[in-house]
Amino acid sequence: MKYGRSVIAAFSFDEAVGAAKTLLEEEGFGVLCDIDVGKTLAEKTGVPFRGYRILGACNPHFAREALEAEPHVGLLLPCNLVNQKQSGETIVSAVNALALLSLVENPNLAVIADEVNESLGRVLDGLARGTAQM
Repeated sequence: MKYGRSVIAAFSFDEAVGAAKTLLEEEGFGVLCDIDVGKTLAEKTGVPFRGYRILGACNPHFAREALEAEPHVGLLLPCNLVNQKQSGETIVSAVNALALLSLVENPNLAVIADEVNESLGRVLDGLARGTAQM
């Protein structure tokens, strides 16, 4: 997929959420929101839905640089990390910041997007390897 990258986590669904938060923090990200999509859909529709959580993560240094380069880029923030259960596995996906920020057509954002992708890539790699300390 062009707009993100996914890995199979070496954790259970619930453990992967905690591990992701730990790894994001190590990369300088805070989790601004934790949306339990699976629970919400089940409650609102009355139909069970698989485990599906969206972590809205923000690294204040990257966010500040991006907002200084492009005042309206807040429409595309924060960086989302999705934790979902599929076919008995825990799949974690991170947004491809370069693909997302290319919508803005501001070349100053490319360097920031590359740095964000490197950080989120380390988070995904840690989840795949099971190296997060919870």
